[in-house]
Formats: sequence, C-alpha cells, structure tokens
Amino acid sequence: MAKASSGSKQTNHWIILIVVALAQFMVILDVSIVNVALPSIQHAFHMTNETLQWIVTIYTLIFGGFLLLGGRAADLFGRRKMFLIGVALFSLASLVDGLAHSGSILIISRGLQGLSGAILSPAALSIILVTYKEGHERNVALSVWGAVASGGAAAGVLLGGIITQYFGWRWNFFVNVPIGIFVFYMATRLLPSHESTVDHSDLDLFGAITATAGLITLVYALVKAPTLGWTSTTSITYFGISIILLLAFLYNESRVKHPLVPLGIFRIRNLSGANLLQLCMAAALFSVFFFTTIYLQEILGFSPIRTGLSFLIIPIIIGIAATNVPRIIQKVGYRPILIVAPLIVSAGLFWLSFIPVNGNYWTDVAPGLALLGLGMGMTFVSVTIAATSGVPKHEAGLASGILNTSQQIGGSIGLAVLTGIATSSTANYLKNQNLHMMPSQEMIAQSVVHGFQNGYLVASTFGVAASLIAVFVIHQAKVKKTHSSSEAVAIV
Repeated sequence: MAKASSGSKQTNHWIILIVVALAQFMVILDVSIVNVALPSIQHAFHMTNETLQWIVTIYTLIFGGFLLLGGRAADLFGRRKMFLIGVALFSLASLVDGLAHSGSILIISRGLQGLSGAILSPAALSIILVTYKEGHERNVALSVWGAVASGGAAAGVLLGGIITQYFGWRWNFFVNVPIGIFVFYMATRLLPSHESTVDHSDLDLFGAITATAGLITLVYALVKAPTLGWTSTTSITYFGISIILLLAFLYNESRVKHPLVPLGIFRIRNLSGANLLQLCMAAALFSVFFFTTIYLQEILGFSPIRTGLSFLIIPIIIGIAATNVPRIIQKVGYRPILIVAPLIVSAGLFWLSFIPVNGNYWTDVAPGLALLGLGMGMTFVSVTIAATSGVPKHEAGLASGILNTSQQIGGSIGLAVLTGIATSSTANYLKNQNLHMMPSQEMIAQSVVHGFQNGYLVASTFGVAASLIAVFVIHQAKVKKTHSSSEAVAIV
C-alpha cells in the first residue's frame, strides 16, 4: 500500500485500524463471553458437562485447525475479500447461535463461528501489516491490536455476565450481529482492494481438512474414553481414525508442492519447543474458565455478573506482568522465565484443586487465579520470542500462526481430557458412596467439586511438563531490546 501523503490518508489509516481491531475483538470476545453463560445454556437445553464443553471446544478447535488455511487464503485470494467473507459468516453464525433451539444446533453453529474466525483473523492482521510501514508506526498499531486481543478476553467474562443476567444468554451471540454489520459496511468503504501477489493459487485444502478432522476425532475420543473405557472398541476406533487422518495430513504436507505447514520449519529447535510449551500451557488453562465458572455459579451461587467480576483479577495481573517482563528478558533472557512461569501457573492450579463445597472466593479461588494471571503474563511474551528466534524473516508470519494454532489446539485437547477426568471422577465418587436412594443435592455438589478438584490437579501437571520442555528443548538466543518490545505488543 502506498505511503500516506496527507493528513486525510493518515486519518484513514487509523480508522482502518479501528475497523479491523473491532472485528478481531468479536473473535476474541467469543472465546470467553460464552463461559459465563454456560450454566444458563446448560439449564436451557438440559446438557451434561461432557456435552456442554463442546460449545467452547468446537469453536477453538475449528478456529485453530483452519487458522493457517485462512492466512493462506488471504494471500492467495486477497485480504479485503477474505476479511469481508469472514465478517459476514461470523455475523450469520452468531445469529444462528442466538436462535438455536437445541444444544446440537448451537454446537454446530459455534463450529461455523470458529471457521469464520479463522478466515477473518489472519486477514485482519495482514491488513494491518501492509497498511502501516515497519517501525514505530507499525509497532503502535500492533500495540493497539494486542490491547484489543487481551481486552476482548477480559471484557468477555464481564460482558458475558452482564448480558446473561439482564438480557439472557442468547444476547451473548446476538450482540455480534450489529457489530458485524457495522464492520462490514465500513470495510467496504475504507479497505483498498487487494489482489494476490503469490505466483500460484494452490490452497492446501486437503491438508487443512485432514488436520482438523483428525484433531476433532481425537478430542471426541478423549471426551468419550473416560466413560466408555480407554480400551473399549468405540474408543480404539475413534483413536485409530484420528491417527490415520493425522498421518494422512503429515504425508500430504511432505509431498504437496505448496503445503499448508512446511514441515521443515520444525527443524528450528526453539520453534518446536515453544509450540510444545504453548500447547501444554493452553491445555492447562482452558479448563480454568470452564470449571471455575460452573463452580462459582452452581456451587457458590454467584450471579453471572459477580462471576464475570471474579475473573477480572486474571487480565489485570496479566497486564501488569506482561508489561514488565520485557525488561526482565533484557537482563536474564527468555529461557529462565519459561522455566519458572509455567510452575507459577501449576501452583495456581494446585491451589484451586483444594476448592471446597462451601468455599470462599477470596481465600479459595482468588489466590489461585492471581497466580495463574502472573504465570500467564510472564509466559505470553517469552514464548513468542522463543518461537520466533532463529526463524527466517520470510517465515516469521508462519511461525506466529503455528504458535497461535498450538494454543487453540492445546486448549481444545486439554479441555476435553480434563472434562473427561472431572466427569469420570464425579461418577466414581457417587458410585463409591454405596447409595441406596437418590443422592441429595449436597452429595451431588460434593461429587461435582470432587471432579473439579481432580481436573485442576491433573491440569497442574501440564505446567510442570511445560517447564521441563523449557529446560531440555529451548535454548537461549541473544535477545535484542527492540525485539523484545515489539514481540511484547504482538502477543499481549
């Protein structure tokens, strides 16, 4: 895009930033806004916890699975075109979410939301990268982009509580429709047309489909295995199908001329290590919002708004930690932080594994959430620098996309595994009581909390695994001052 030559052109640049950032706000918002509404949705459609988690999982799984394909499509078919398609599909899927008359319809339309988010998000970021020249101007734009991303996650839990309590859970989805219409209208007026600058039009659709189908099948198997049995015919069949699909993906990527993910990039040690670390961290953290939301509302009796306010301690501490970590990285590097920070997250999850039925937020929940916020804030910046150190400039975008994908996929798999563990623990707790009559409400509450305790406890081991990856896989590269500051705004 041509360099701005007038004040008017420069003003348009910043309006473009607001428009695309607003679109990204919708995408990030919908990861967290639904969490506070989960108990209301569960009551409306009489869903089990096992089924309920798919409302969160299907969105993040398909979003992560198609994220790289969405970025490739923006390069091949034009950023503006794919951005508009993504906004339109996201708004339509949100409308269907709000109108859903069953849990199954809601889960399917959430999957469509995830797909449209995977189209929209990379196109939006690439628009920013070509609109602002490299240097201070782009860094300012990326800092706004990063603030919107973290703000969307923070606003989601609070906004979700307000909307659920005063307007009903359906408006958590309806709210996207007018925003989407506004963004679409402004984008048609402001965004310049963009044609492909790539010398081919090969879209690795087979690679994207096999990868995503394999991951969805794997997650489904992990959800069902604790109930059906890990060695049951059904579980083995699903695991077998997922392995075949993922092997087909790897074979395709090694043979196709223009792969979705060039496998050679994983020869970069830090990139592979950082992605494994990110996958472990996301696997541990996605369960926090799911379990804690249900615990606060169903066990402690919090209102949706009070639940939303209870989570604000996390983004506040993340903001403080992430702002100060770059200065620490300049002194000691990112590797020591990546060794320590996951252990802080594990400590927070371990604290939460002791939540009682008659708990108190400030003594039983808040300390754990505070530790999580501190560990997450320290990890975000450090893992991004580690994932991009040693990566050639022409593959920096791919490296960032893979890291984001690892986060979404890790979160989906982790939530499936931990929900399965919690559900199985709850059922076993009731079975071991040798009840001769229907269990009381108090007994049911005790069994549910017991399941959450085991879920948190297992989640805490993922942080230990992440720390060990930092010890044995990630090596320290020289960190430049400008590098750390730019990465900070890219991830926060």
